[in-house]
Amino acid sequence: MITTEQVWQALEAVKDPEIPVVSVVEMGIVRQVNVDHDHVRVQMTPTFSGCPALQVMRDEIEAEVRRVGAAEVTVETILSPPWSTDWITEEARQKLRAFGLAPPPRHGGNLAVTFFEVVACPYCDSNNTSVKNTFGSTLCRAIYYCNDCQQPFEQFKAL
Repeated sequence: MITTEQVWQALEAVKDPEIPVVSVVEMGIVRQVNVDHDHVRVQMTPTFSGCPALQVMRDEIEAEVRRVGAAEVTVETILSPPWSTDWITEEARQKLRAFGLAPPPRHGGNLAVTFFEVVACPYCDSNNTSVKNTFGSTLCRAIYYCNDCQQPFEQFKAL
C-alpha cells in the first residue's frame, strides 16, 4: 500500500525544469496529494497559467508517483488560488541564492510590485545593486547588476 508520505518523498525528486536545483515541492507547485489504494491524485499549481514547462512537470510527477507503485495517477492543475512566491520554502530560497538567483521577498499577500526595493546580490550579499531590465530569461524574473562584485544576476519576481 502506497502512503501519502511516500508520494511526497518521491515528488522531491521532480525538479523545476527551469530551476533544476529546487523541486516542485520546494517551489510550492505541488499543493496536495491524495492516496486511495493504488490510485494517487496530485494537485499542482504552476507558477503561472501559461507556464511552458507545465506538461514536463505533469509527466515527471506522474512518472515519479508510478515509481513508488501507483497503478493510476491523476495530475490535476489547479489555478485558484494562483501560485504565490510565498509558497517557496526557506530551503528552496537558500538553494536559489546558491544557484545565483535572488529569491523574491515574502509579501504575505500584500503585494506591491515595484523595482525600487533593494535586492541583495546572491553572490556577495551586497545591497549595492540596480535593476537593468524588468524582464529576465523568463517572465517571472528581472535582471539586476551588483555594483560591488560586478556580477549580473536575476531575481525571481514576487508574485
